[in-house]
Amino acid sequence: MNKHLILLLATASLWSSLSQSADKPEEVRVAYSGGSQVIMLAKADGSLEKELGSKVKWVQFASGADALSYFASGAIDIANFGSSPATAGVVRKLPVEIIGISGVIASYERLIGKNGIRTIKDIEGKRVAYPPNSTAQYALEAAITVNKLDRSKITLLALRPAEMVAAWQRGDIDAGYVWAPFAQQLESNGGHQVFATKDLQKSGYLIYNNYVVRKAFAEKYPQTVSAFLRVHQQKVDAFRKDPERAAAIVAKEVGAPVATAANTLGGLEYPSLSEQTTTAWLGDGTDADNSGIGKALTKTAGFLADIGEIRKRDIPGHWNDAINSRYIREAAAPAK
Repeated sequence: MNKHLILLLATASLWSSLSQSADKPEEVRVAYSGGSQVIMLAKADGSLEKELGSKVKWVQFASGADALSYFASGAIDIANFGSSPATAGVVRKLPVEIIGISGVIASYERLIGKNGIRTIKDIEGKRVAYPPNSTAQYALEAAITVNKLDRSKITLLALRPAEMVAAWQRGDIDAGYVWAPFAQQLESNGGHQVFATKDLQKSGYLIYNNYVVRKAFAEKYPQTVSAFLRVHQQKVDAFRKDPERAAAIVAKEVGAPVATAANTLGGLEYPSLSEQTTTAWLGDGTDADNSGIGKALTKTAGFLADIGEIRKRDIPGHWNDAINSRYIREAAAPAK
Protein backbone atom coordinates (compact mmCIF):
# COMPACT_ATOMS: atom_id res chain seq x y z
CA MET A 1 0.00 0.00 0.00
CA ASN A 2 1.19 3.51 -0.79
CA LYS A 3 2.92 4.94 2.28
CA HIS A 4 1.17 8.27 1.77
CA LEU A 5 -2.18 6.48 1.81
CA ILE A 6 -1.16 4.64 5.00
CA LEU A 7 -0.25 7.95 6.63
CA LEU A 8 -3.54 9.49 5.51
CA LEU A 9 -5.57 6.60 6.94
CA ALA A 10 -3.64 6.69 10.22
CA THR A 11 -4.23 10.43 10.53
CA ALA A 12 -7.93 10.00 9.79
CA SER A 13 -8.15 7.26 12.42
CA LEU A 14 -6.43 9.46 14.99
CA TRP A 15 -8.76 12.38 14.35
CA SER A 16 -11.76 10.05 14.50
CA SER A 17 -10.56 8.74 17.86
CA LEU A 18 -9.97 12.24 19.21
CA SER A 19 -13.38 13.36 17.99
CA GLN A 20 -15.13 10.45 19.68
CA SER A 21 -13.33 11.03 22.98
CA ALA A 22 -14.20 14.73 22.83
CA ASP A 23 -17.89 13.79 22.57
CA LYS A 24 -17.73 11.97 25.91
CA PRO A 25 -16.40 13.32 29.19
CA GLU A 26 -13.82 11.30 31.07
CA GLU A 27 -15.99 11.58 34.17
CA VAL A 28 -19.61 12.45 34.90
CA ARG A 29 -20.37 13.63 38.44
CA VAL A 30 -23.89 12.55 39.41
CA ALA A 31 -25.37 13.84 42.67
CA TYR A 32 -28.06 11.97 44.59
CA SER A 33 -29.69 12.22 47.99
CA GLY A 34 -28.78 8.78 49.26
CA GLY A 35 -32.39 7.67 49.49
CA SER A 36 -34.11 4.97 47.43
CA GLN A 37 -34.53 6.02 43.79
CA VAL A 38 -34.59 4.13 40.51
CA ILE A 39 -31.27 5.57 39.29
CA MET A 40 -29.63 3.63 42.13
CA LEU A 41 -30.25 0.51 40.04
CA ALA A 42 -27.79 1.97 37.52
CA LYS A 43 -25.30 2.63 40.29
CA ALA A 44 -25.60 -0.92 41.56
CA ASP A 45 -25.02 -2.67 38.23
CA GLY A 46 -22.67 -0.15 36.63
CA SER A 47 -24.99 0.27 33.64
CA LEU A 48 -24.79 4.06 33.72
CA GLU A 49 -21.03 3.98 33.13
CA LYS A 50 -21.49 1.44 30.36
CA GLU A 51 -24.18 3.47 28.61
CA LEU A 52 -22.36 6.79 28.94
CA GLY A 53 -18.95 5.40 28.08
CA SER A 54 -17.53 7.54 30.89
CA LYS A 55 -16.52 7.05 34.48
CA VAL A 56 -19.32 8.03 36.87
CA LYS A 57 -18.55 9.68 40.20
CA TRP A 58 -21.53 9.40 42.54
CA VAL A 59 -21.79 12.38 44.91
CA GLN A 60 -24.18 12.07 47.84
CA PHE A 61 -25.86 15.09 49.43
CA ALA A 62 -28.23 15.57 52.37
CA SER A 63 -30.69 18.10 50.93
CA GLY A 64 -31.59 20.06 47.82
CA ALA A 65 -29.86 23.08 49.32
CA ASP A 66 -26.62 21.07 49.38
CA ALA A 67 -27.11 20.16 45.71
CA LEU A 68 -27.40 23.85 44.86
CA SER A 69 -24.15 24.53 46.71
CA TYR A 70 -22.42 21.79 44.70
CA PHE A 71 -23.71 23.28 41.46
CA ALA A 72 -22.60 26.75 42.53
CA SER A 73 -19.05 25.51 43.08
CA GLY A 74 -19.02 23.47 39.86
CA ALA A 75 -18.57 20.23 41.80
CA ILE A 76 -21.33 18.23 40.06
CA ASP A 77 -22.74 17.84 36.56
CA ILE A 78 -26.17 16.21 36.99
CA ALA A 79 -28.33 15.95 40.11
CA ASN A 80 -31.66 14.47 41.15
CA PHE A 81 -33.49 16.54 43.76
CA GLY A 82 -36.75 18.32 44.53
CA SER A 83 -38.62 20.90 42.48
CA SER A 84 -38.58 23.54 45.25
CA PRO A 85 -34.79 23.85 45.65
CA ALA A 86 -34.39 23.51 41.87
CA THR A 87 -36.73 26.48 41.41
CA ALA A 88 -34.75 28.46 43.98
CA GLY A 89 -31.52 27.68 42.11
CA VAL A 90 -32.96 28.87 38.81
CA VAL A 91 -34.27 32.11 40.35
CA ARG A 92 -30.88 32.73 41.94
CA LYS A 93 -29.39 32.45 38.44
CA LEU A 94 -27.33 29.33 38.94
CA PRO A 95 -26.17 28.15 35.48
CA VAL A 96 -28.40 25.08 35.53
CA GLU A 97 -31.49 23.82 33.71
CA ILE A 98 -34.19 21.22 34.26
CA ILE A 99 -33.88 18.34 31.79
CA GLY A 100 -36.36 15.76 33.06
CA ILE A 101 -38.64 14.52 35.82
CA SER A 102 -37.28 11.63 37.85
CA GLY A 103 -40.52 11.09 39.76
CA VAL A 104 -43.70 12.87 40.79
CA ILE A 105 -44.08 12.85 44.55
CA ALA A 106 -47.19 10.92 45.59
CA SER A 107 -46.97 9.11 48.94
CA TYR A 108 -43.17 9.28 49.10
CA GLU A 109 -43.46 12.45 51.21
CA ARG A 110 -46.19 12.64 53.79
CA LEU A 111 -47.34 14.17 57.05
CA ILE A 112 -46.93 11.82 60.00
CA GLY A 113 -48.85 12.60 63.18
CA LYS A 114 -49.05 11.29 66.72
CA ASN A 115 -52.22 10.19 68.51
CA GLY A 116 -54.85 12.89 68.43
CA ILE A 117 -53.97 14.03 64.93
CA ARG A 118 -56.33 12.20 62.58
CA THR A 119 -56.88 14.83 59.87
CA ILE A 120 -54.90 17.76 58.50
CA LYS A 121 -57.20 20.10 60.46
CA ASP A 122 -55.92 18.60 63.70
CA ILE A 123 -52.44 20.15 63.30
CA GLU A 124 -53.86 23.47 64.47
CA GLY A 125 -52.52 23.99 67.98
CA LYS A 126 -49.73 21.50 67.38
CA ARG A 127 -45.95 21.55 66.71
CA VAL A 128 -45.20 20.49 63.16
CA ALA A 129 -41.70 20.01 61.74
CA TYR A 130 -40.52 20.14 58.13
CA PRO A 131 -37.16 20.10 56.31
CA PRO A 132 -36.40 23.68 55.22
CA ASN A 133 -36.19 24.56 51.52
CA SER A 134 -37.67 21.26 50.42
CA THR A 135 -40.62 19.86 48.52
CA ALA A 136 -41.95 18.67 51.88
CA GLN A 137 -42.07 22.25 53.15
CA TYR A 138 -43.82 23.32 49.96
CA ALA A 139 -46.36 20.51 50.31
CA LEU A 140 -47.01 21.33 53.97
CA GLU A 141 -47.58 25.02 53.24
CA ALA A 142 -49.81 24.11 50.27
CA ALA A 143 -51.82 21.74 52.47
CA ILE A 144 -52.32 24.51 55.03
CA THR A 145 -53.54 26.87 52.29
CA VAL A 146 -55.75 24.37 50.44
CA ASN A 147 -57.42 23.20 53.64
CA LYS A 148 -57.89 26.78 54.89
CA LEU A 149 -56.10 26.18 58.18
CA ASP A 150 -55.22 28.98 60.56
CA ARG A 151 -51.45 29.13 60.13
CA SER A 152 -51.05 31.30 63.25
CA LYS A 153 -52.29 28.38 65.34
CA ILE A 154 -49.61 26.00 64.05
CA THR A 155 -46.09 26.01 65.47
CA LEU A 156 -43.91 25.30 62.42
CA LEU A 157 -40.37 24.10 63.09
CA ALA A 158 -37.64 23.88 60.44
CA LEU A 159 -35.63 20.71 61.12
CA ARG A 160 -33.46 18.49 58.98
CA PRO A 161 -34.92 14.97 58.66
CA ALA A 162 -32.56 13.34 61.19
CA GLU A 163 -33.17 16.20 63.63
CA MET A 164 -36.91 15.72 63.13
CA VAL A 165 -36.70 12.06 64.14
CA ALA A 166 -34.73 12.98 67.27
CA ALA A 167 -37.22 15.73 68.16
CA TRP A 168 -40.09 13.28 67.69
CA GLN A 169 -38.48 10.76 70.02
CA ARG A 170 -37.92 13.47 72.66
CA GLY A 171 -41.56 14.54 72.42
CA ASP A 172 -40.68 18.00 71.10
CA ILE A 173 -42.97 17.78 68.04
CA ASP A 174 -46.45 16.40 67.36
CA ALA A 175 -46.15 15.87 63.61
CA GLY A 176 -43.61 15.95 60.81
CA TYR A 177 -43.80 16.28 57.04
CA VAL A 178 -40.91 14.31 55.56
CA TRP A 179 -39.79 11.64 53.09
CA ALA A 180 -38.57 8.07 53.42
CA PRO A 181 -36.84 6.59 55.31
CA PHE A 182 -37.52 9.21 57.96
CA ALA A 183 -41.30 8.98 57.53
CA GLN A 184 -41.10 5.27 58.34
CA GLN A 185 -38.99 6.02 61.41
CA LEU A 186 -41.71 8.34 62.70
CA GLU A 187 -44.34 5.70 61.92
CA SER A 188 -42.39 3.00 63.74
CA ASN A 189 -42.26 5.28 66.79
CA GLY A 190 -46.01 5.61 67.20
CA GLY A 191 -46.86 7.79 64.21
CA HIS A 192 -49.35 7.35 61.38
CA GLN A 193 -49.95 8.97 57.99
CA VAL A 194 -52.27 11.96 58.07
CA PHE A 195 -51.74 13.51 54.64
CA ALA A 196 -49.70 12.71 51.51
CA THR A 197 -48.38 15.02 48.80
CA LYS A 198 -50.48 13.22 46.17
CA ASP A 199 -53.56 14.66 47.94
CA LEU A 200 -52.56 18.08 46.56
CA GLN A 201 -52.72 17.05 42.90
CA LYS A 202 -56.48 17.57 42.72
CA SER A 203 -55.85 21.18 43.82
CA GLY A 204 -53.42 21.80 40.96
CA TYR A 205 -50.11 21.32 42.76
CA LEU A 206 -47.43 19.45 40.82
CA ILE A 207 -44.59 18.58 43.19
CA TYR A 208 -41.80 16.41 41.86
CA ASN A 209 -38.15 15.45 41.83
CA ASN A 210 -36.23 16.54 38.75
CA TYR A 211 -32.98 15.98 36.96
CA VAL A 212 -30.99 19.18 36.76
CA VAL A 213 -27.81 19.66 34.74
CA ARG A 214 -25.01 22.19 34.60
CA LYS A 215 -25.62 24.12 31.36
CA ALA A 216 -21.97 24.19 30.32
CA PHE A 217 -21.76 20.42 30.73
CA ALA A 218 -24.93 19.78 28.72
CA GLU A 219 -23.82 22.09 25.91
CA LYS A 220 -20.48 20.30 25.65
CA TYR A 221 -21.82 16.75 26.04
CA PRO A 222 -25.44 16.68 24.81
CA GLN A 223 -25.30 12.99 23.89
CA THR A 224 -24.21 12.13 27.42
CA VAL A 225 -27.19 13.97 28.90
CA SER A 226 -29.64 12.22 26.57
CA ALA A 227 -28.03 8.85 27.34
CA PHE A 228 -28.40 9.53 31.07
CA LEU A 229 -32.15 10.05 30.62
CA ARG A 230 -32.45 6.84 28.60
CA VAL A 231 -30.84 4.94 31.48
CA HIS A 232 -33.37 6.49 33.85
CA GLN A 233 -36.21 5.11 31.71
CA GLN A 234 -34.56 1.69 31.53
CA LYS A 235 -34.46 1.55 35.31
CA VAL A 236 -38.07 2.72 35.65
CA ASP A 237 -39.02 -0.13 33.30
CA ALA A 238 -36.96 -2.57 35.38
CA PHE A 239 -38.71 -1.42 38.56
CA ARG A 240 -42.15 -1.81 36.99
CA LYS A 241 -41.28 -5.26 35.66
CA ASP A 242 -40.12 -6.60 39.02
CA PRO A 243 -40.72 -4.17 41.93
CA GLU A 244 -39.58 -6.62 44.60
CA ARG A 245 -36.26 -7.34 42.93
CA ALA A 246 -35.64 -3.65 42.24
CA ALA A 247 -36.42 -2.75 45.86
CA ALA A 248 -34.01 -5.40 47.13
CA ILE A 249 -31.19 -4.09 44.90
CA VAL A 250 -31.80 -0.46 45.83
CA ALA A 251 -32.10 -1.30 49.54
CA LYS A 252 -28.70 -2.99 49.50
CA GLU A 253 -27.16 -0.10 47.57
CA VAL A 254 -28.38 2.64 49.93
CA GLY A 255 -28.31 0.62 53.16
CA ALA A 256 -32.04 0.70 53.83
CA PRO A 257 -34.56 -2.00 54.78
CA VAL A 258 -36.18 -3.58 51.73
CA ALA A 259 -39.62 -2.49 52.94
CA THR A 260 -38.44 1.12 53.09
CA ALA A 261 -37.00 0.97 49.58
CA ALA A 262 -40.19 -0.61 48.26
CA ASN A 263 -42.31 2.04 49.97
CA THR A 264 -40.17 4.84 48.58
CA LEU A 265 -39.94 3.57 45.01
CA GLY A 266 -43.66 2.88 45.00
CA GLY A 267 -44.41 6.32 46.43
CA LEU A 268 -43.41 8.08 43.23
CA GLU A 269 -45.17 8.30 39.87
CA TYR A 270 -42.97 8.00 36.78
CA PRO A 271 -43.99 9.83 33.60
CA SER A 272 -42.29 8.22 30.60
CA LEU A 273 -39.75 10.03 28.43
CA SER A 274 -42.38 10.36 25.69
CA GLU A 275 -44.94 11.77 28.12
CA GLN A 276 -42.41 14.31 29.33
CA THR A 277 -42.08 15.76 25.82
CA THR A 278 -45.74 16.82 25.89
CA THR A 279 -47.17 20.14 27.05
CA ALA A 280 -48.28 18.50 30.30
CA TRP A 281 -44.62 18.18 31.30
CA LEU A 282 -41.50 19.77 29.72
CA GLY A 283 -43.08 20.39 26.32
CA ASP A 284 -41.44 20.60 22.91
CA GLY A 285 -39.31 23.66 23.57
CA THR A 286 -41.63 26.20 21.94
CA ASP A 287 -43.61 27.48 24.93
CA ALA A 288 -41.89 26.64 28.21
CA ASP A 289 -44.03 29.03 30.25
CA ASN A 290 -47.24 27.18 29.46
CA SER A 291 -45.83 23.69 29.91
CA GLY A 292 -46.80 21.76 33.01
CA ILE A 293 -43.33 22.27 34.49
CA GLY A 294 -43.36 25.96 33.52
CA LYS A 295 -46.61 26.47 35.39
CA ALA A 296 -45.26 24.50 38.34
CA LEU A 297 -42.16 26.71 38.41
CA THR A 298 -44.35 29.82 38.49
CA LYS A 299 -46.41 28.51 41.38
CA THR A 300 -43.38 27.22 43.28
CA ALA A 301 -41.46 30.49 42.82
CA GLY A 302 -44.45 32.42 44.16
CA PHE A 303 -44.50 30.20 47.24
CA LEU A 304 -40.76 30.60 47.81
CA ALA A 305 -41.10 34.38 47.53
CA ASP A 306 -43.98 34.39 50.02
CA ILE A 307 -41.91 32.58 52.66
CA GLY A 308 -38.85 34.78 52.02
CA GLU A 309 -36.68 32.07 50.47
CA ILE A 310 -36.21 34.13 47.28
CA ARG A 311 -36.93 37.72 46.29
CA LYS A 312 -40.04 38.29 44.19
CA ARG A 313 -38.22 40.74 41.94
CA ASP A 314 -35.71 38.02 41.03
CA ILE A 315 -38.34 35.69 39.58
CA PRO A 316 -37.80 35.65 35.78
CA GLY A 317 -40.61 36.63 33.44
CA HIS A 318 -40.09 33.48 31.40
CA TRP A 319 -38.80 29.96 32.00
CA ASN A 320 -37.19 29.34 28.60
CA ASP A 321 -33.72 29.33 30.15
CA ALA A 322 -34.80 27.06 33.01
CA ILE A 323 -36.43 24.19 31.07
CA ASN A 324 -34.58 22.42 28.27
CA SER A 325 -36.61 19.62 26.68
CA ARG A 326 -34.02 18.95 23.97
CA TYR A 327 -32.43 16.05 25.81
CA ILE A 328 -35.69 14.36 26.83
CA ARG A 329 -36.88 14.61 23.21
CA GLU A 330 -33.64 13.09 21.93
CA ALA A 331 -33.78 10.36 24.58
CA ALA A 332 -37.40 9.54 23.71
CA ALA A 333 -36.77 9.37 19.98
CA PRO A 334 -36.74 5.86 18.44
CA ALA A 335 -33.25 4.42 17.97
CA LYS A 336 -31.98 4.80 14.40
